[in-house]
Amino acid sequence: MTAERRIAYQGEPGANSHIVANEHYPDWEAVPCASFEDVFAAVATGDAELAMIPIDNSIAGRVADIHHFLPTSGLHIIAEHFLRIQFSLLGVTGSSLDTIQTVHSHVHALGQCRKIIRKYGLTPVISGDTAGAAREIADAKDISQAAISPPLAAEIYSLDVLASDIEDEDHNTTRFVVLSREPKQVTPGNGPVITSFVFNVRNLPAALYKALGGFATNSVNMTKLESYMVGGKFTATQFLAEVDRHPDDPALARALEELAFFTTDITILGVYPADPFRALSS
Repeated sequence: MTAERRIAYQGEPGANSHIVANEHYPDWEAVPCASFEDVFAAVATGDAELAMIPIDNSIAGRVADIHHFLPTSGLHIIAEHFLRIQFSLLGVTGSSLDTIQTVHSHVHALGQCRKIIRKYGLTPVISGDTAGAAREIADAKDISQAAISPPLAAEIYSLDVLASDIEDEDHNTTRFVVLSREPKQVTPGNGPVITSFVFNVRNLPAALYKALGGFATNSVNMTKLESYMVGGKFTATQFLAEVDRHPDDPALARALEELAFFTTDITILGVYPADPFRALSS
């Protein structure tokens, strides 16, 4: 099957990744995949043209599996999108807040909706993903079971909404990145730009401090810096970083040049437009 106008995502239909894919690529076929590894493989093998991947959540933090796959995937970040996460409590026809006893969802969703779980004395049950939990509830046809899922899942699986907007925090937001086999760097001078890259520091005293000094002296704003072990070695550390500006910008070019003196390699993962959400939330 041709990959043209197909965008892969992890999860079952109705998942948050499905919602954000529909929102920004409404004319594309959204392709569900069982795992993040399957999503990356779909794009790498040509089964899909793009992938929609969650990378950070304002409450749960980074999505660890993504940072494991991304640096070695050979794929490129071409866009970012933010989604305000909204959860509903779903049940089968005939269920109510009085009949439900267990609530099924992804472990992160359960953790982000503790208040309603505690309020009704529900027993949490971990599912593979939020939309999958809705499907499980629909299949079970048990009025004692409920699911915490995105609102779209209620429509897809014909479930009743027992409660809406049940997340504990109203700032619950997930950042997604769009991946492609081919790099599509935005041209400079067309608005705010994000540059994502990974690098390995040399195993030298103060190497990270010196490596990052060029960003400070060149007034380049670094919005993300996260570390990861490489190959199980405690002395080999890889960093994922994101900065404002385009690599062709003289300030960032100088900073990256200084970075090279203290690292073993630098790989640009993507140069893409900053989502307007960044300005709204600053």
